Formats: sequence, structure tokens, C-alpha cells
Amino acid sequence: MQEQIFNMHTHIFPEKIADKAVDAIGTFYDISMELHGTSEHLLEDGKKIGVSRYLVCSTATTAHQVESINNFVAGEAAKHPEFVGFGSLHPEYEEIHKEVDRMASLGLKGIKLHPDFQKFNIDDEKAYPIYEAAEGRFPILFHTGDDRYDFSHPTRLLRILDRFPNLIVIAAHLGGYHCWDDAKVYFGHPRVFIDTSSALPFMDSERALSIIRSHGTDRVFFGTDSPMWNHVSEWARFNALGLTDEERRRILWDNAAGLLL
Repeated sequence: MQEQIFNMHTHIFPEKIADKAVDAIGTFYDISMELHGTSEHLLEDGKKIGVSRYLVCSTATTAHQVESINNFVAGEAAKHPEFVGFGSLHPEYEEIHKEVDRMASLGLKGIKLHPDFQKFNIDDEKAYPIYEAAEGRFPILFHTGDDRYDFSHPTRLLRILDRFPNLIVIAAHLGGYHCWDDAKVYFGHPRVFIDTSSALPFMDSERALSIIRSHGTDRVFFGTDSPMWNHVSEWARFNALGLTDEERRRILWDNAAGLLL
């Protein structure tokens, strides 16, 4: 029987800027990007492993990009029933609560923040209005961790979890990109989900499996961070983890469906 697969971490861009956006991400991380960044290419690549749903998002690197990005992601989600869209906000955007209401009216299901791109500390008070607007309403997918920067360090996210007791977050990249030891501070936290995106290429299967089980397989998602990695290679890495059938079902579908569908 074919497993149901929900890819919980992908990025999409309008066709006219997709190449430029993908090149910029590749330069930022010094990684050769594997896909083109358009919705069509994401869907085409996902079919190779049988993905049926995708969390799609993009990041507003300035406040003036917020509305256009939210319009684009919502439009793509309306066009492609496989997509669940997460909108973007920025701490310098002036009408955050109003935009969250508009995001809900557009059918968006969450918020994506990338503190390293957006250049703010997760626990900076200027970001509090975002968390206040999202708390009890939208989960927030955070890029978390980077050993080159401190904006998204796991300890900063832990402070936000303490201050906003109804906030649900997804700490991407198994909780902290290249900061996996530091991410242990919230392993097992009931309001923290983690995803496998941009983590499995950087560690052996034994370490990845330990992180996943330490946090709890009922709070882990499968994700590829497309267009950074392709589905076939990430699927091979996931299959090498040695998860049980029940653990696979939770990570590939049940956890995501329970949160978003």
C-alpha cells in the first residue's frame, strides 16, 4: 500500500523571480540548489516519491513584501489543491493583526518566519506582535539554528515558548540547523514540532533517529526544504533512518494532517 506523504517544508516563488530567488538562497548557504523553485517544478518532483500534500511558503525579507507574498502563496494554494499555504510576516510590518485576519480570509494556515534572512532575534520584543496575533490561531514555522548567526538560536525560541503559552511552533531542520546539540533544550516540548528538512544530509542516520525519537515521533514532520534538496534524495535519506511503520506513518502524514487538515 502506498504511504501517504505530506511534505511539510517547501518554498515556492513566482516564475519570473524563481531563478534569482533560488540563486540567492544557494549563495546564502553555499549549497548547490537542486530544484527551480516554481510550483510546477515542486509538484513534478514530488510525484517521483508520491507526495500528495505540501506546506508551501516564502519569506518576506522586508515589510513591504508581506502582502504580495501572502497573495502569491494563497493564490498558488487555491490553484493547486495539493498545497497548504503559510503566509509571511515581518517585525517591521505595521498592521500585523490586520494582516493575520486577512491571511485567514485568504485561506492561509500558518506563518513562516526566517529570522536569519529577516535579521531579527526570535525573542526580540519587536516580534512580539506577531506571536500575539498567531497565538492560539496559527502555527509558526521558524527557520531555527545556524552556527554562523545567533538570530534563530534554539534558546531564543525557548524564551518565546515560555512567554507565549498558547503558541505552537515548528522548529525547522530537526530543531536547529547545524545547532542540533543546542536544540535539545526543547526536545519533548508539547508545543514544538520539528521537521527533517535540511538536516538529514548533514548527519548520519543514527544521530537523526536519536533526535527524532528524543523529541517524540508524534511531533516530527517529513520535509525537503525544496528547492534546496530534491525529493528522491531526501526520501532515500528518510528511508535509511530505520523507523518503524507506525513511526513512519506519524511523520509522513498523521502529524501534519492532525495539525493542518
